[in-house]
Amino acid sequence: MSATTDVTDPAAGVARETAGGKRRGLDLDRFRELSLVPAILVLGLIGFIVSPAFLTADNLIGVAQQSTELSLLVLATALILIAGRMDLSLESTIGVAPVIAVWLVLPTSGARFTGLGLLPEWTAVPLCLLVGVVIGAVNGFLILKLRLNGFIVTLGMLTMLRGLQVALSEGQSIVELPSSFTYLGKASWLGVPAAIWICVLLFAAGGSALAWLRHGRALYAIGGNAEAARTAGIRVDRIVWVVLILGSVLAAFAGILYSGHYGSISATQGSGWIFQVFAATVIGGVSLNGGKGSVFGALTGVLTLQLVVNVMTLAGVPPLWNQFLNGAIIIVALIISRFASGEKQE
Repeated sequence: MSATTDVTDPAAGVARETAGGKRRGLDLDRFRELSLVPAILVLGLIGFIVSPAFLTADNLIGVAQQSTELSLLVLATALILIAGRMDLSLESTIGVAPVIAVWLVLPTSGARFTGLGLLPEWTAVPLCLLVGVVIGAVNGFLILKLRLNGFIVTLGMLTMLRGLQVALSEGQSIVELPSSFTYLGKASWLGVPAAIWICVLLFAAGGSALAWLRHGRALYAIGGNAEAARTAGIRVDRIVWVVLILGSVLAAFAGILYSGHYGSISATQGSGWIFQVFAATVIGGVSLNGGKGSVFGALTGVLTLQLVVNVMTLAGVPPLWNQFLNGAIIIVALIISRFASGEKQE
């Protein structure tokens, strides 16, 4: 029966093969997915001690909404890292995709920001998502077809897209956005911001895909041992390409939510976010080496970082310390992961 299962589902067979002899590490990986839950509870207690306003509905909903855009980037990064790849350009995609979309639909005159006015305003959201598709497809072509180094490719793409964003926006914030573009960022459903509902659904979809869909399980096999996965019949390049495109689309969609939430698109939107994204993803148990992690763990990483920032704000700690704290959390998480997994230094 085992052999039959492996033939019908190569991803499951390769995942078991790459996990062979590492049953203890696998169990620890499952435990690490929940390891931040106690930390979140402790942060909740500390927050209540610091300020009774911490546990109010307004504060908690505010923390959740402020986490939505970052969480989508973390979801994208988690999927890409599990597949054994890396995409630094997500930081720029969250800014450049909305700018390009708005540039194509806003009128050529009569507004502070000058666009081309080529398409109707209702196309702004589809255009933004289409830009994400194009960016992910180009990254995939350079990495998978031309066999260029993924880190360098996405670093160069990050820089290039950031420059394009600043050039198209003329270095200023775009404040006159189409109503269709701001709806999701401002709307509330059942008294809760629509962005929160959307993020919950997307994380649920991502977790379900990784757990139950054949191509979702294939990501773990590819991240664990790409050559073994290819030998087992998994179309490694095609799946990785799709994941890179999906990650860029999620980043573009995060740009829509962020722009709608604040009612504008900044010329520096997304700048520096990659540090928070990797901090949340790593402390959430997703391995930088691929093949390990879950979207639930990544989500707890986002919530942990945002709760830390919220508690520090309520305690009166200057926000200038946030970046230092994010870096410290990454290093501590890497140390814990290194010793918990039992991996040997190469």
